[in-house]
Amino acid sequence: MLAKLTSKNQLTLPKSITAAVGTAEYFDVEASNGRIVLTPVRIQRGDAVRAKLAELDLGEQDIADAVAWARQAPAAKTTRKK
Repeated sequence: MLAKLTSKNQLTLPKSITAAVGTAEYFDVEASNGRIVLTPVRIQRGDAVRAKLAELDLGEQDIADAVAWARQAPAAKTTRKK
């Protein structure tokens, strides 16, 4: 089956292909030996948040500091220095 790559780098997967792998909103994408390999993944929303936090190298203390800062009165808020 053919799938066309648009000018915006988007592909529409044939319905028969997506039906064969089940419903998935996200796919892991990798290049292997000149091929594009899509693997359906089921991401829990919490997992997505944890992955983003890990990507940004944010830990529990960073989150606690951000929450404490957000709870301050507007006049007391200052830019956070790292």
